Amino acid sequence: MSQIIQLQLRPEEAASERMLIDKLSTHLGAPSDSFTFFWRKRSIDARKRDIKVNASLEVFMHDEVIPSQEIHFPSQNVAEKQEIHIVGAGPAGLYAALKAIELGFKPIIFERGKDVKARRRDLAKLNKEQIVNPESNYCFGEGGAGTYSDGKLYTRSKKRGDVQQAMEWLVYFGADKDILVDAHPHIGTNKLPKLIENIREFIKSCGGEVHFESKLTDIHIENKKIVGLTINETQEIKAEYVILATGHSARDIFYLLHKRGVKIQAKPFALGVRIEHTQDLIDKIQYHGRLNDDFIPPASYSLVTQVDGRGVYSFCMCPGGIVAPCATEQEEVVTNGWSPSKRNNPYSNSGIVVSISPDDFPGKENDPFVCLDFQKSVEKACWEAAGKTQRIPAQCMKDFVDNKVTKEFPRSSYQPGIVSVNLHQVLPKFVAKRLQQAFMDFGRKMPGYLTNDAVLHAPESRTSSPVQIPRDKETMMHPEVFGLYPCAEGAGYAGGIISAAIDGMQCVSAINRVMGDGSDE
Repeated sequence: MSQIIQLQLRPEEAASERMLIDKLSTHLGAPSDSFTFFWRKRSIDARKRDIKVNASLEVFMHDEVIPSQEIHFPSQNVAEKQEIHIVGAGPAGLYAALKAIELGFKPIIFERGKDVKARRRDLAKLNKEQIVNPESNYCFGEGGAGTYSDGKLYTRSKKRGDVQQAMEWLVYFGADKDILVDAHPHIGTNKLPKLIENIREFIKSCGGEVHFESKLTDIHIENKKIVGLTINETQEIKAEYVILATGHSARDIFYLLHKRGVKIQAKPFALGVRIEHTQDLIDKIQYHGRLNDDFIPPASYSLVTQVDGRGVYSFCMCPGGIVAPCATEQEEVVTNGWSPSKRNNPYSNSGIVVSISPDDFPGKENDPFVCLDFQKSVEKACWEAAGKTQRIPAQCMKDFVDNKVTKEFPRSSYQPGIVSVNLHQVLPKFVAKRLQQAFMDFGRKMPGYLTNDAVLHAPESRTSSPVQIPRDKETMMHPEVFGLYPCAEGAGYAGGIISAAIDGMQCVSAINRVMGDGSDE
């Protein structure tokens, strides 16, 4: 029977198979040629100057049967099976389609944006010509927002079996097996597009359908039951079971549901800025003066504080990354960040955001659009402040804390460009004041972090959906519309690639319980 061995290793030992075998041989008291091992978990412990790698290794002695390490997907032809309609081809929609195939249903995906390759041309126009295509951008298109904004796979989901399955499916479709091992797995924006293509072609090969440039423009409900969809204003589709996986930026879907009398409600979210340091500085702070090398990865950080009863925290931290333009309309600006798989750009970036709640707007708490309207107002104010282009208002961090206009910037990876603006005059006062205090707190927690070599880019505003579409906890259906399954980030129930993917899978399992024999098998 195999055994799990826990070791603390120097980074050099963790990177050397020979040194690792020697360590295991000593630990087991067995010759180095008498066993085989597999990595199961790996994490960096940099709390002390002597940096360690926490290693969890599964060891098989050579007289033991080693189970296959290959990952399989139970494909089948579903072309003539019961249909499930899925709106959105982000991680929730794609994984809902994969789960549908596994359970014997035919998935039909409608995606408002373009396929993953065609999408690149629109991103290039956004970066170089500052032209926003409202249907094809960093948020909309095949793969969703995660495809071109990093591919981080962190999740706080407690459903470990579902997490493992979601990760294994990524490996099956082309991700590196290291994502099954690393504590903070990451694919990289440069590698995700091919993986997404592989998933799409698999869905089609099994008899499923994937339709691009196919925008949901109406939803048809009769007797509190969904009966159909309208795509691109003219195409009428009969539909009994619809998974709504449209993402946190599909504002038109919220307006459409509200117009059709489908209940929606305001939801807390977070808004702030995206901060960019040099990666060397973050490495020196986190690794006690040591720069990242062949044995340790570019350092990340996670920061949180409380200011006036509200949380202020880091969000979507990208080591070795780029600050990207993520607007979905021309008259707004939005930032996000991404990293390539090697995380080898010279800068790091992270959202630093303030918790926003409907309670922040007295008298409007019951307005389903109160947080969305606030989000939109900040994005437009920043667009206007930077000259009504896709350039964004920016300020060095120490200048922001001191309430001074920045005269000269050290750099910015934000390709459309930045404009010097005092962010206290653009961001809402309660947001700016909390950020100001938070940066002072973070400077004490990470000496060297509070510096004018760090550049604030505003706003970071698409952290999650500011609107929630209600659903029943057990059935996962909207409580007032039979057959409508609000899903993942756009409905307010999951954040990040893996959490969204799991939510998509669980929506299909819920449909199976209604349509099938009550099981998920």
